[in-house]
Amino acid sequence: MRSSAGDALIRGIVAAGMVAAIAFAGAGAWAETGSAAQAVPVEGEGERVLFRFRDERITESSGLAVSPTHEDVYYTHNDSLAGPVFFAVGGDGRTRATFTLQGAVARDWEGMAASTDPETGRRVLWFADIGDNFDGAWPDISVYRVHEPASLRDATLPAVRYRFRYEDGGHNAEGVMVHPRTGRLYIVSKEFSGSVYAAPKRLRTGRTNILRRVGSAPIMATDAAYAPDGSSFVIRTYFSATVYSAPGEQLAKVTMPQLEQAESIAYTADGTALLTGTEGAGSPVYRVPLPEEALRAAAPTPTPAPEPSTAPEAGGEPARGGAEAADGQDGGQEGDAGVPAGAVALWLAVAVGATGVIAFIARRTR
Repeated sequence: MRSSAGDALIRGIVAAGMVAAIAFAGAGAWAETGSAAQAVPVEGEGERVLFRFRDERITESSGLAVSPTHEDVYYTHNDSLAGPVFFAVGGDGRTRATFTLQGAVARDWEGMAASTDPETGRRVLWFADIGDNFDGAWPDISVYRVHEPASLRDATLPAVRYRFRYEDGGHNAEGVMVHPRTGRLYIVSKEFSGSVYAAPKRLRTGRTNILRRVGSAPIMATDAAYAPDGSSFVIRTYFSATVYSAPGEQLAKVTMPQLEQAESIAYTADGTALLTGTEGAGSPVYRVPLPEEALRAAAPTPTPAPEPSTAPEAGGEPARGGAEAADGQDGGQEGDAGVPAGAVALWLAVAVGATGVIAFIARRTR
């Protein structure tokens, strides 16, 4: 989302905290945790601009997904107040088609995902209306599910809406991901102490679905995505990305290119690299190769046999697919947040100090 003054302040404070933490801890102290130095983007280490959005309507690209059906086609959508619209963009950055979700609203769309229904084999797109800058202002959040368009022509698509509520109160969130083999949906909150939440095994339209915490997430996560084979997932922050084999099981840190406001992340179709984007007119989408330790985790896995359909409960339509929370992980498992505990404490100390300075300056300049 185009940041509010408060969000911009938070990013500034976190950035100041990172600089202070690096200076305080020294390079050696970070080696064990994936290294803060790795999180500092460095141009020319394999990443490249894949394309730039050329459509003047795409000014706040907030979500990104690779089409499972159409070769060299990428989906994106704008942030809040832009309407329930998404764009199919070619590898040259030109818009191939524009789609509108029928009956949907776009209160604060923050992310999207593409998946394959494990029961029917149909391609599915998900759009997450999950932004909440007041951390609980909305009684519930929504995710919309549509079948991927078979042809790239402007159209209005019927959408299924699923309502969600967190088990532990409201949260701001920008990350959504769907496991490619089970169809399980996950939401990643955007907070100083972020979390990964799993949706129910089967989603219902006739009632609010409860999101349950299954692990920790890095500080201020802005997006998330599953690898095409389901062997890993990635969580993006303003500064870097972290690859996990499961909640709390970190595989690698990935250096990200410098972007004005890092908002989106996705895996390439072959799972060997990440795509990441930012808001702004004519914004770029970068391709960033995955490190070896993340690639080694990917291994061919047999496609699971389709599960028999389960009849929907009265007043509700189930989403297809599903597996136990976090793919066998204990629903209450705590995970590595991807940030050293000492660094978090130091960042918070910096935040408190910075807030005091800002308050002092504000009083002096009245």
